[in-house]
Amino acid sequence: MDPPGVNNVTVEQSRALMHEWVANPSLRVHMEAVSACMGAYATRLAPAEAERWRIAGLLHDFDYERHPSAEEHPLVGVRHLESLGLDREILDAILGHASERTGVARVTPMSKALFAVDELAGFIVACAKVRPEGISTLRASSVRKKLKDKAFAAAVSRADIAAGATELQPLTGLDEPAHIEACIAAVRDARLA
Repeated sequence: MDPPGVNNVTVEQSRALMHEWVANPSLRVHMEAVSACMGAYATRLAPAEAERWRIAGLLHDFDYERHPSAEEHPLVGVRHLESLGLDREILDAILGHASERTGVARVTPMSKALFAVDELAGFIVACAKVRPEGISTLRASSVRKKLKDKAFAAAVSRADIAAGATELQPLTGLDEPAHIEACIAAVRDARLA
């Protein structure tokens, strides 16, 4: 095995690990959607690292089903991933997506992107599920309208979606509507909704 801190895990191995730890189909779709969005942002910000970014998306919540408490998630998962040799940037991105609980700041483009797409990817899937044509005709304007309806997908943090878009904008130049469109396209291309 490579020394700790060296990424020696593939997307396929990450997906297998996620499936081993997660039985809930909705949670699996969420992680796949986040991974798709991460892959899309990697093409803009770090094309040579697209696989690593997708891995961060696939594994960011993989411990949530077994360890949902704020004291455990994502710390338990990160300890396990550390033992597998995932690199520090991926681990810090996963910790940073829950910085209010972990104290790990989002400083890298990867960590900022993971936070920016996490809640949004789930919200996009929820929006697509209530549309007769699914995601095929979903646009940012529809997502933004649904964001104003606090009863729709009430568990999704609108504050995190807004903060994530704001954190990511200096890196991408995309305002919130363009960020939403980019994530819709990624989820649509991955055929997840």
